[in-house]
Amino acid sequence: MLRCCFLFTVCALTAVCLFNRINASASRNTVTIKQPIDQAKAVEAFKTAYTVFTHPRCVNCHPAGNAPLRGEDSQPHAGLRLRRGIDGQGVSPLKCTNCHQAENQPDQHLPPGAPSVRSDGSLDFTTPRWHLPPAKTPMVFQGRTPSQLCRQLKDPKQNGGLTPDQLVHHVSSDPLVLWGWKPGEGRATPPLTHDQFVTSVRQWLANGGACPN
Repeated sequence: MLRCCFLFTVCALTAVCLFNRINASASRNTVTIKQPIDQAKAVEAFKTAYTVFTHPRCVNCHPAGNAPLRGEDSQPHAGLRLRRGIDGQGVSPLKCTNCHQAENQPDQHLPPGAPSVRSDGSLDFTTPRWHLPPAKTPMVFQGRTPSQLCRQLKDPKQNGGLTPDQLVHHVSSDPLVLWGWKPGEGRATPPLTHDQFVTSVRQWLANGGACPN
């Protein structure tokens, strides 16, 4: 009888430890909605994040058309008729990863790059991740007003089905987002640090995700 009680206690403690570990892992990218929410703070936080969303490092891969942009003035790729393609990877034979590899090429004006992510969350430097959003959800940033972009980013039908938590995770850890702060020689970085950007997105969503008028 004592042995059974001992085994039950061990199992129960093990289950509690596993439950706490899972909760701790899940909470890292969880958006906590404050009560009451501060809509004015949400709007100001989004306006801050907007300065990054509309920077060339983001806009060039979120164009209004179906071709990627380049440079600090967001111009089309000269001499190439590049297209988004259904999956955002380009149209054969002009695929994005023909030129863009898993890391930046070492000189000015050479193609930048970013690694893929393995299923365990580690970076795969043998497989490039360079692409545009897919045709179904093109996620256009170019030319969007703060109000338009805010509503687009909140809408799962337009943002690729992302929940608020998933959106925070995306801007926190996606290699293509992180690349914006290490873009290689001759390219400017966004006006905020990456931590400031993530904080502003988190504050916007944690306060209800209100949008500018």
